[in-house]
Amino acid sequence: MTEVETYSETVETARDYYNSDDADNFYYTIWGGEDIHIGLYKSEDESISDASQRTVKRMAAMAGKLDEDTRVLDLGAGYGGAARYLADTFGCDVVALNLSEVENERNRDKNVMAGLADQIKVVDGNFEDVPEPDNSFDLVWSQDSFLHSGNRDQVLAEAARVLKPGGDLIFTDPMQADDCPDGVLEPILERIHLESLGSPRFYREQAEKLGMEEQAFDEQTENLINHYTRVLEETESHEKELRESVSQDYIDHMKAGLQHWIDGGKKGYLSWGIFHFTK
Repeated sequence: MTEVETYSETVETARDYYNSDDADNFYYTIWGGEDIHIGLYKSEDESISDASQRTVKRMAAMAGKLDEDTRVLDLGAGYGGAARYLADTFGCDVVALNLSEVENERNRDKNVMAGLADQIKVVDGNFEDVPEPDNSFDLVWSQDSFLHSGNRDQVLAEAARVLKPGGDLIFTDPMQADDCPDGVLEPILERIHLESLGSPRFYREQAEKLGMEEQAFDEQTENLINHYTRVLEETESHEKELRESVSQDYIDHMKAGLQHWIDGGKKGYLSWGIFHFTK
């Protein structure tokens, strides 16, 4: 386990947030307890869980051949929905690295219930300092987690380090658009305690510096808007139920934050999609 004191301030802030009862109960209730990431929607009223699962399936398809010989590292694994899908569907061996001990305990319990505990190792850790050896994974996977680092170039460097030559990096991340004007994202950044977001250009440039080749970018920014709209709708429709386990202050701040994401996406300030790089 990576020592807590080695975490950057931004990562430590995210850790405290996701370990909180309010955040854990909110995400577990609204997202359905499997995934905490943006979904790919077939309709405006589709369930968040179904759309989130579609993202996992799309990413797995982009990764190419996956089987029992494929060793996967999931960076920022959340409740482990993707890890369980990869282990159950393809037989992959997965290391699920995540900073929230609260989420990790839910992940471990779910793996036991699914009969997948032998295939999925859940690690309390920090993706800025991955506790795994060089050249040890065939696939590094991440969904909407890199934004929580204040040192994203280091996160990509760690991903490249642990990948085997020829290995794949598949990830999504809420990003600012390459042409995003200065200052317009402050309402979003203040809400999530960040100084910046990555951008498609940033990830392309960093990956190139690390010797990784871009294979694809499945641009899906409209689904960022769709997703946060659906989360806001579900938050409002389940607000009475949420109040039983989530503070009103958290709910109010969440609704305001979700609207900022929706507005930023509609104004063209944000970007989201699935990146695929090969080492």
